[in-house]
Formats: sequence, structure tokens, C-alpha cells
Amino acid sequence: MRALIFAVEEINANPELLPNVTLGFQVIDSCNNLRPTAQGTLSMLSGGKEIIPNFNCQKEATLAGIIGDTGSTRSILMAHILGLYHYPQISYFATNPKLSDRNLFPSFFRTIPSDVFQMRGLAELIRYFGWTWVGLLANDNDYGQYGLQMVKQEIINGDACVAFSENILTARSNRNAPHLVQVIKESTAKVVVVITTDSDFLIVAEELLRQNVTGNIWVASEAWSTTDLLSSERFQPILLGTIGFAIYRGQMQKFTKYLSDLQPSDHLYDGFMRELWELVFSCKWPSHENVTIDNVTMKTCIENEKLESILTEEDYRVSLNVYTATYAIAWALQSLLNCIAGYGPFHGGDCANISSFRPWHLLQYIKNVNFKTQDGRHIFFDAKGNPPPVYDIVNWHQSIRGTLEPVTIGRYDLNAPSGKILTIENAEVIWINSNTQVPLSKCSPSCSSGFRKVIVPGKPHCCYECARCPQGQISNQADAVECQPCSWDTWPNLQHTRCLPRTTEFLSFEEPLGYSLAIIAILSSLMPLIILGVFVLYKKTPIVRANNYSLSCLLLLSLFLCFLCSLGFIGYPQQEKCLLRQVAFGIVFSLCISCVLAKTITVVIAFKATKPGSRLRKWTGVKVSYCLVLFCVCFQLLVCVIWLIFSPPFHELNIDTKPGVIIVNCNEGSSTAFWCMLGYLGLLATTSFIVAFLARRLPDSFNEAKFITFSMLAFLSVWVSFIPAYLSAQGMYTVAMEIFAILSSSWAVVGCIFVPKCYIILFKPNMNSREHLMGKGRNQK
Repeated sequence: MRALIFAVEEINANPELLPNVTLGFQVIDSCNNLRPTAQGTLSMLSGGKEIIPNFNCQKEATLAGIIGDTGSTRSILMAHILGLYHYPQISYFATNPKLSDRNLFPSFFRTIPSDVFQMRGLAELIRYFGWTWVGLLANDNDYGQYGLQMVKQEIINGDACVAFSENILTARSNRNAPHLVQVIKESTAKVVVVITTDSDFLIVAEELLRQNVTGNIWVASEAWSTTDLLSSERFQPILLGTIGFAIYRGQMQKFTKYLSDLQPSDHLYDGFMRELWELVFSCKWPSHENVTIDNVTMKTCIENEKLESILTEEDYRVSLNVYTATYAIAWALQSLLNCIAGYGPFHGGDCANISSFRPWHLLQYIKNVNFKTQDGRHIFFDAKGNPPPVYDIVNWHQSIRGTLEPVTIGRYDLNAPSGKILTIENAEVIWINSNTQVPLSKCSPSCSSGFRKVIVPGKPHCCYECARCPQGQISNQADAVECQPCSWDTWPNLQHTRCLPRTTEFLSFEEPLGYSLAIIAILSSLMPLIILGVFVLYKKTPIVRANNYSLSCLLLLSLFLCFLCSLGFIGYPQQEKCLLRQVAFGIVFSLCISCVLAKTITVVIAFKATKPGSRLRKWTGVKVSYCLVLFCVCFQLLVCVIWLIFSPPFHELNIDTKPGVIIVNCNEGSSTAFWCMLGYLGLLATTSFIVAFLARRLPDSFNEAKFITFSMLAFLSVWVSFIPAYLSAQGMYTVAMEIFAILSSSWAVVGCIFVPKCYIILFKPNMNSREHLMGKGRNQK
């Protein structure tokens, strides 16, 4: 009330604001009750002591506007009545969001922001400090329930979770405090948002003290963030570090001096002044000296008391809103006074008369009011009658006297530039036990780098488990929701925190396996050449001549190439090598097996042709053998050419087979063509084996068929074993398996067909005779 009087006197003393116009005021006490509020409102509208609806008996100055009330419930009642007559009403403390509804309250304004902005700001404050697991306490009235629903929704929208949501039952004398404290004790949430009044939270705080519940961070709404009720030293263990929103406290130095100079003797006819003095200083004026109330003797009031000594932080904050509301009406009147005929806001550009305007005239100007306060703030009302939303952020510190005091540590200003809406001086924030480290409030511990959050079914998303990132993915920050895949040529380290270049794998000559196989292949290739040399030296001997000398030489040369073709599988698989190595393998081995097949058929024909009258004599020449070899090789060559034309092998970087490894290999292009080529070799070998097996009972002198049978049996065994081993091997071992099969099958042919003959030629020369081959040597024994 003193802020209202101070503002009116200041405006009247200002020659630039409303010159030649004097403002007056009338104060009606609503007694914090709906009935006196309704009576007072109707009384003001009637303009007299009697209430006469729809009539105004005001004989003095025009009623410009109404400032009030404090509570939202009473302000709503007033706004319903005043809205019918379009009387401007400006509340300095009603924050209920319903009052922003212009359809219901067309003439309501306020100088305190709506709770919508405060609850949004509280959620933003929680997000700022990284709290994701919070509890909610709220009164069971309109203020608490509207605030509870709004802040809960904003917290959820901010990706945080509500651990519990409880109501403070104001109808109960103990405010249901034991139950509330039990919920707080059992919850893992360390941050609790409290939307209530100081008197209601006082009872809960007392219960917290009684049960010795400490360690929580309290986030206060503006209704108790600057209270004096909870500032005593005994509440320090539970309330130190409380942080919350407070009504903006501007600079009002003149008002502070005004209050310090107030004395009841200067206001003898002000009943409120004397009543206030007795209330705040616990005294009685001399006419009531030594009055005893409830067995307590009251002291006598004197005029040495200073009113500013008992004013709380909240008193100054609310006073600023009253002061601002008074100036809003004054500036609206100033706009009405300055109106120029023809340019006015009414029909035809009309203006209203300052001495006889109607309430809706001034309402039009209040909607558009825009002025700057003494501390530099711009004041205006939006389309819903709300002022520019701005709050102070306060933090409860320990004062020199040991009590708790709210210290402004930041601001929440929705009209500030983006990025500066919420500003906090972090260095000035004090938490529990005077700690400067921001406390944590999470349902689950943070997931370190290399892990990701996994939501637990049936629980809020803030309650999660930490799981290692999947294969091929990393997370390089804490509390990652998803892991990020590495690029195709990189792979996670063991901790899954960063991607490292993948290792490259192929069967190189530098690898022990690679150079071992290469040495074996080179040394093995010498064996057919050595045997060929032996055959050339002993080509006129019976055993060499009896085994088709020219076909044997061709077979030895093909075996030499078979051993060497395995070298094409070692080393970096370039595109040219990929195209040639399987084709070379297929053609060379076709030449080898077709030579074996030709030798087998030649043995059979030679034996059958010795019978009298045989027609096979004309097929015993070398031309038949060469034609057969040429035909078999050409067919394989045709398969390979078709393969190369339609689906050739190609160089491939395989990242799917082995984790973390790039396998550089040759993709066969068409697996069908590859297996057709290999199957054709098997067909030739099988045919050779069957023919040789059927000829196994030929006379011993023609035992070539037995050797071929064993060689083809070994050959087929190697390649049949190769198939599952090839399909199950990975990386360079796939190539190694094929090289091993090439070398083994080649040795099977060399060992079974040529080694016995070389043994006879070199170590048993007596057996290398025509008689022995014809079986005569054995008969003479």
C-alpha cells in the first residue's frame, strides 16, 4: 500500500507526467477473503458506501482503474465483475494462467508474469544444471495444481523424468508432512521442485528437521523463494543451497528512503499505519499500554522503530510490481490526455475527455501502454495482459548472522536475446554443505564413453542400464543415447571410444604362411623338371618307352605349371591377378588331368589291341591321345572364357567377414562358374579313376593303370576335402586352403605315377628291361 501511495505522490510531483492532473486513490482491504473482495469491488463500481449494481454514484473524480488483488482466486472474482464493465484491473501478485484468457477476463492485466512463464523457467533451470530425476511437491489449490501440471509437462518435454509427484494437503493441519517426508526419503531423486507458499512449506520443513532428512536440493517457486519464515539458522542443514525463481527486484532507492522516513505521527489519520506498526514491532500504542494478550504483555510502541529494518526481500519485490502498476495507469492516462482529435483510437479518430472518460476508453490505452521505468526496464502488456516475463534467480546462502538469505545469482528474461534468456553466475552458486560442485540427480549413473543407454521396460526413460556399444560402433561422450558407426575403413578400439584404421589382411609373401607356401611351391615345381630330365636321359629305356614318352613329358610339364600356378594366389590380389589366377589354375589342371585320362585310355586300348583281329589297333597312335587332351582342355577353356566375359572375378575389400579387418581378396564374380570349373576337373579325375580302376586287372607288365588309380583316388580325396575346408575358412586362410589343395593334388599325381618309375630307372636298372616288362624275367625265377 505504501508503494501505491509513494507512486501516486511521485507522479503528482512530476510536471512532465499528467500535468495539471492530480491522481488520488482509495484503499479497500479484501481481508484475504472472497466476500470482502466482492463487496469492495462492487462498492468501488457504485462509487459510494452502498452497493448499487449498474449504477455509479461517484460525485468526485472518475475511477480510472483498480490495482489488485494479491491472490489469484480473489483476482479472478474481481476480474469477472470488472470485466463486465470493462474497468481496467492490474494485479501485482496474481499469477494464475487462467487470468490470461481474454474471453473471460477482457480487462485484466498484471505486472507479475503468469505462472506459465515461471514453470517453463523452472524446467529450464533444471535442464541447465543437468538434473534428469526430480520430485515435485505442490499445494492442492489452484496455484499448486496448475503449476504442478505445467512444470511436470515442461520437465518431460525437456527429456527429464519425474520421480514422484505429491500434493501438500492444505486442509490438514500437518499438511500431510509425515507422508511427504517419507516419500522424499525413499526416493533417489535429490532435487525437489516445491510449488507452494512459505507458510505451507514451513510445516513440511519442520517435519524434515524432525526426521533429519538432509542432502536434497530444493527448487523454489516465487511464492517462497524469498521468504523470511524459513531463514532461521535451524533450517540451514536442510535448506542451504535452495535455488529458485523470485519476483524481479528492480532499483527503488527513493522508495527505500521513503520507507525509512515513515513515522506514524506523520500519518495520524492512517489506521493502516498504526495497525502495521503494532503488528510488525509487537507493541501497542500508549492508549493500550501494558495490554496483556494470551498471557503475553505487549510493550509500548515508540517512534524510534525503523520500518525498513523489518522489511523482507519479498516486500521490496512485490512493492515494485505495485509501483509499476500505478505507473501503467498513469502513462495510459497520459496517452489519453495527449490524444489529438482525428487521430484517436476510437470511431472516426475520436479522443476521450480526461475529465469524463469511460472505463473502456482507458482500457484501450492500457492495452497499448509502453514506457520505461527508472531502472531502464520497458513495460508493456502482451495480447493476454501479461508483462515482459522476467524473474530473478536466487540461491540461499548463509549470512554473517548464521541465518539463510536469498542471494540473486542470475536472471530469467524471455525478452533477452537468444542464448541469454537464462543467465546464472555459476561461481556464486552455493549448494549443500557449502559445496560449489553441482550435485547430481539421476535415476541411473552416467554411462561412460563406449557405452549407450538401454531403456528398462516399465520404467521412465531416465532409468536405464548401460550397455557396451555394438560391434563396429562407438560413443565418445557420456550418456550417449545411440552409438555411432565407424566408417567402412575403420573399426572401434577395445574401449569402443574411437575408430581406428582397420588392419588389412591378405596372404602376402611377408607372412610366414605365405612365404612357406611359396617356398614349397617353388621347390615342388622342381620335382617334375627333375623327373622330366630323368625321362629325357632314359627315353630309350623300355620303361619310359612303354609309358607313352611324349604324353608323359606333357604331363610333367603340366605338373610343373600346376605347382607354379599356386604362386598366383600369394601376394596382394590386384585386378589382373584376380582375372588370371583361377583361370590359369583351371586350364593347367585340365591339361594335367586330361593327360592322365589320355594315358589311362591309351593303356586300355594298347592291351585290347594286342588281341588277334582287334579293331583298336588304329587307335593306338599318339594322335588320339593329343586329340583327347586338346578336346578336354578346350572345353575348360570355353567355360573360363564365358566366365570372364559375363561375370569375371574382381578385386574386393571384404569388411563383413572378420570384425575390424579388411580382407583383400578376389571375388570369384560368379560362384556358379567357379564351381563348374572345379566340377569339370572332378569329372575328368573321376573318369580317369573309373577307367583306371576297371583296368586294374591287366597283366603286371602293364601296371600303369594301378598307379593312375591311386593317383586319381588321392587327387579326388584332396579336392573333396577341400570343399568344406574352403567354405569354412576366412580371409587369407581361404586362399591358403586352395594353395594347399593344389600342391597336395599335384604331389599325388607326381608321387603315384612317376616316383615308382624313377625308382626303377635309377635304383633297379635290372628291372628296366623288355623281358621284365613282358613278364619273362619273373617266370625264369
